[in-house]
Amino acid sequence: MAQREIVASLFLQMMRAGANNLNRNVEMVNALNVFPVPDGDTGTNMSLTITSGVKEMEKFAHEENIGKLAEALAKGLLMGARGNSGVILSQLFRGFSKALAGNETMSPRQLAEAFQRGVETAYKAVLKPVEGTILTVAREAAEAGVKRSRSTNDSIEVLEAVVNEAKATLDRTPEMLPVLKQAGVVDAGGEGLLLVYKGMLSVLTGEVVVDQPTTQENLPSLESLAEMAHDNAQAKIDPATIENGYCTEFMVDLKTTRRRVEAFSEGDFREELSQFGDSLLVISDEELVKVHIHAEHPGDALSYAQKYGDLIKIKIENMREQYATATEGHTSSYSHGHVEKPAIEVEKKPYGIVSIVAGSGVADIMRSLGVDVVIEGGQTMNPSTEDIVKAIGQIHAEHIIILPNNKNIIWTAEQVGEVVDVPVTVLATKTIPQGLASLLAFDKDATPEANKTNMTSAYQAIRSGELTYAVRDTQIDEHQIKQGDYLGITEGKIEVVGQDLMETAFTLLGEMAVDEADVVTVIYGQDVSSDQADELTKRLGDAYPDVEIEVHDGGQPLYYFLFSVE
Repeated sequence: MAQREIVASLFLQMMRAGANNLNRNVEMVNALNVFPVPDGDTGTNMSLTITSGVKEMEKFAHEENIGKLAEALAKGLLMGARGNSGVILSQLFRGFSKALAGNETMSPRQLAEAFQRGVETAYKAVLKPVEGTILTVAREAAEAGVKRSRSTNDSIEVLEAVVNEAKATLDRTPEMLPVLKQAGVVDAGGEGLLLVYKGMLSVLTGEVVVDQPTTQENLPSLESLAEMAHDNAQAKIDPATIENGYCTEFMVDLKTTRRRVEAFSEGDFREELSQFGDSLLVISDEELVKVHIHAEHPGDALSYAQKYGDLIKIKIENMREQYATATEGHTSSYSHGHVEKPAIEVEKKPYGIVSIVAGSGVADIMRSLGVDVVIEGGQTMNPSTEDIVKAIGQIHAEHIIILPNNKNIIWTAEQVGEVVDVPVTVLATKTIPQGLASLLAFDKDATPEANKTNMTSAYQAIRSGELTYAVRDTQIDEHQIKQGDYLGITEGKIEVVGQDLMETAFTLLGEMAVDEADVVTVIYGQDVSSDQADELTKRLGDAYPDVEIEVHDGGQPLYYFLFSVE
């Protein structure tokens, strides 16, 4: 049956179906990702983007004016756009929606013209369009739709022409981009777009009826993405080709005229930003500017953009690390969500603090004491310089303080100041208790020099200890150690060797002069039960009744107990 006019309610169903079709195939699209960013999440970015747009439409589900419904779609896409592919998708439908402004319904000719308008908007947003990508698929599909609209008055036939040409163009993308041919895949963004178009068509033909809100139940977890890495096309990409390593996204709030020092021109803004990197996308309306750029020094782009308004929704990702995670087939503790990503304040705050720890409980304690970004280093607690640089990239501050909390990380942390554009102070904290003690002495109103002095004095004033076990037979100083023995360590020196966990812990605390202390802090690890922690606390209380005892569940691996005596 011919479909001459598309009304608002039908348009909402079409977009729901497009989003749902993409959501069901996210993993397939992610596995195709090869250009321009080797991060393996093209499908995820596009899915989150289109879902954001449709959810905004659903707020106006009873709207009978298709132009107003399309306006809501465009707004939702702008706010929810993620990644290069997501931003391009948002621009395609932003232009599509603008073509419908003021319309009550959409005719077959208007449908075709809307696709064409979307292509024009997307090409304008990309500084250097690359053929063989989602842009090519969208352009040739739109051209086919316009051509078909000149000989039919059926929206189904127009959209069928769009879908068929999108599929044919997608199949040709490996011939347009050598990197696709090398990997033996089609363009991931183009595949995602085709899925959206197919979903839209399924509603027009009556194959699918979508009268429920769109969902993302089928989005893959980050862990499943990591497991797919060896089969993904991006595994064939050479990381040496990544010239600008930080995928940077942010928005500029043009309404904040108190900050603006220059009149905004999208063309001039895009041209100026291009000097800071590549893969640049700039999208703007009367109130907001959304930017996507791959930069080696993202701070430069942020500083430039700040001339036009407050910065919001800032996201910076290290693409080289993403590549390493994908190709090595392991889950990076940083890139897979073990790092606190705080909200970025509009104005730079005086200080930002980065702390490296192991254990979720310890991380929570650090955050409660004012740490902005916690890097959970895992069992070895040895993050790279790049890991710390990425953490700093999440903080909008005038000065950064780094707490290594491990003697094997101090040198790594000290290299960070050479590769970031913000002043960095590295405190030589060698243990978690030292890091905690230094935080208690931090003063946001003090100078960096004063904070370094005071925080250093604070951690040097405590005695810290830890209890772990021996992994092999050895002899150290007067201690004859057997594999599996419990080792009580204070300030890096083995003081106690024992075969009973609780007895070794109590003896170690005695060596740390608990009888002279005011406060003892006990942080127990993941292999210690709360009952064992209570047992130790009671024994300490009985032996040292005048000492205040604090107990925390640190959840740290390897170390049964961490002690602080002050």
